[in-house]
Amino acid sequence: MRVRLQDVADRAEVSTATASLVLNGKDDSISGETRTRVRAAARDLGYRPNVLARSLRSQRTRTIGFISDEVATTPYAGAMIQGAQSVADEHGYVLLLANTDYHPNVEQRTVEALLDRQIDAAIYAIMYHRIVEPPTALGAIPTVILDSRPKDEAAFSWVAPDEIGGATAAVEHLAKAGHRRIAMINDQVGPPAAVEREIAWRTVLEARGLDRHPDLLTYAATDSASGAQAATRLLEGENPPSAVFCFNDRIAAGVYIAATRLGLTIPRDLSVVGYDNQVLVAEAVDPGLTSVQLPHDEMGRWAMEQVLSLLDKGAGLQYKRMPCPLVERGSVAPPGQL
Repeated sequence: MRVRLQDVADRAEVSTATASLVLNGKDDSISGETRTRVRAAARDLGYRPNVLARSLRSQRTRTIGFISDEVATTPYAGAMIQGAQSVADEHGYVLLLANTDYHPNVEQRTVEALLDRQIDAAIYAIMYHRIVEPPTALGAIPTVILDSRPKDEAAFSWVAPDEIGGATAAVEHLAKAGHRRIAMINDQVGPPAAVEREIAWRTVLEARGLDRHPDLLTYAATDSASGAQAATRLLEGENPPSAVFCFNDRIAAGVYIAATRLGLTIPRDLSVVGYDNQVLVAEAVDPGLTSVQLPHDEMGRWAMEQVLSLLDKGAGLQYKRMPCPLVERGSVAPPGQL
């Protein structure tokens, strides 16, 4: 049988009103001895508050929807969930996860179901940085876009990686090691992340007066096999680069494959820097891959903090470019002789 508030009050020898005030944290006017007695009674009896009744009184369910394309099922971006979850826990909220696997109909049904369950707010999370159009229905509740930007940037709060800052740090690291021919293998699809990383690559080369020959830029699909093909084209050219900056770590793994096939040693003959810092890749290759860290945990925390600010303080919309630090391992050295 479910333990009632009346049972707690009877055990503590107080009124139900007093028990309710104590258990809801509104007990400033109640003596310490009484508060201790009520909490002990609730603990001993295994009392759990009626969340539905509490939500009807407060107009809050203390639940936040976390709607994602594939974040909840990939090993690479789970830190976004962990970051959001940790902040939700600290403030007494529960995160409801929903993965839509890029299906618009599934997304629509998911959003409607969460709204029917009276979620207080939502985080709309995307696997990789791109421009998105969140479901219109999310405009009815406080919503923050995580790891992307909305098409109408003034419609929602959002947080995305500082792609230019991260890529600048990567290319500067190679330049400071003495490399003058720094190639880039970029994503052939061209999402905002690819566009901004390429802008940073070009900017550093120009600012430092480094070689900017068109043959230093090539494109590939974002997997290791395509990366190996692109790297082979670069390294078999008439004037190959001494360093390669890659759109992501999987492409960088392909550069390792191509280097091995061509008899090159990393980093003695070729330096490589990746992006994303996917530990399953960056720490699996030998030597370890220097890579730019995507701040998934930090973005998840920021998104939840903004959701709570919108809920509790009526704060205005906020926009954040989260810094992407460089994680140095063993794939960069001064240029050798190819």
